[in-house]
Amino acid sequence: MQSFKSTSILRRFLQKSRLVSQSRSFCGVSSHVIIDEPESTVLVEGKASSRTAILNRPHVLNAINYSIGSRLMKLYKSWEDDPDIGFVVLKVFATPETLIGYHPDAGASFYLSHLPGYLGEYLALTGDKISGAEMISCGLATHYSHSAKTPLIEEQLGTLITDDPSVIERSLENWGEIVHPDPASILHRIETLDKCFSHDTVEEIIDALESEAANQDAWCVATLRKLQETSPLSLKVSLRSIREGRHQTLDQCLRREYRMSVQALSGQITSDFCEGVRARLVDRDLAPKWNPPTLEKVTNDMVDQYFSPLTAFEPELELPTQQREAFT
Repeated sequence: MQSFKSTSILRRFLQKSRLVSQSRSFCGVSSHVIIDEPESTVLVEGKASSRTAILNRPHVLNAINYSIGSRLMKLYKSWEDDPDIGFVVLKVFATPETLIGYHPDAGASFYLSHLPGYLGEYLALTGDKISGAEMISCGLATHYSHSAKTPLIEEQLGTLITDDPSVIERSLENWGEIVHPDPASILHRIETLDKCFSHDTVEEIIDALESEAANQDAWCVATLRKLQETSPLSLKVSLRSIREGRHQTLDQCLRREYRMSVQALSGQITSDFCEGVRARLVDRDLAPKWNPPTLEKVTNDMVDQYFSPLTAFEPELELPTQQREAFT
């Protein structure tokens, strides 16, 4: 799920001037502030009917800020309205959101909740990454090809003059390879994973992992360690988000995630997001001080606030595209 070509296209659907509300005091990181020009942080490549947006902020692991979000919004809108552009190439560089006091967004609560069993809960809470072969096996991807062929695939896609998905599909099939997850894959532990992550609460999930870890299960021990490093509030918020995503459409998930993001960035519930960014991306001491510091101190009211409606000063998300993806 990683691409070290400094690329990351996350459809956050940031609304121009709506993310930063005048009615709230948004949290901020005080040290080592770097000002980037939008044009230099989002590079654009274009061939025939395709366009590629490339993030160019390696010094902060390509973290998306307001400036980048606004520029991506402008690019997406211009590409959407341009009849000469048939498709957009998206390359994703993922960071584990819960490890920076955030939650899976950009539609993640929709597609993670539709993965086999409780794999989505595991990925959301631990921020773990899976390989291309695993993505094929669990349905997150449709085609697999070795990274050495990526430039050739991109070159061929760049020559296509079409907006017909079937043409793009046939082009990708020429490069597809049959692969299977390696023996150490998390997919070979799906029974244990489901047993632990099917519980209703984070506390019950941890109890189940501890019970399995008592039998010298190395995977459970490692998973427990990941959860212990994560923001307790983010764990509870993320679990609820995935569970709600099971019963919502993609549009509904995007709107809810936007609402959650505004609440997280406001700093009124907690400053965990800013603290996580500081510890992981700015100072990089990897020693965040979460607030609340433990699951026991996370209240239901704190979690509920993430999902509460926005005020009149912070309008709900309006999806910019007129044509919806074929998801229900």
